[in-house]
Amino acid sequence: MSETVELPRTAGPDGATGGAWKVIVRNDNHNTFDHVAKTLARVLPGVSLDGGYAFADQIHNKGLAIVWTGHREPAEHYWEQLHSAGLTMAPLEHD
Repeated sequence: MSETVELPRTAGPDGATGGAWKVIVRNDNHNTFDHVAKTLARVLPGVSLDGGYAFADQIHNKGLAIVWTGHREPAEHYWEQLHSAGLTMAPLEHD
């Protein structure tokens, strides 16, 4: 008969890979409003073109916007895609 041993967690839901990782886009002088909005809508799940324009407006007026929050692995993926498209990105932040 085998016994199942449960190992202690090294990181809980709010640990290094879980929890709230913030993907932040900063304002810049080289991306157009349309490019920012369309890129956000194309890359981020659940962001419509209208939502992309709302984020672009926030980025323009406030200097930045938190455009996605979630686990580290998808946050890194979205950050890289947005960065590759030319958006100005802040470093990933963890709450």
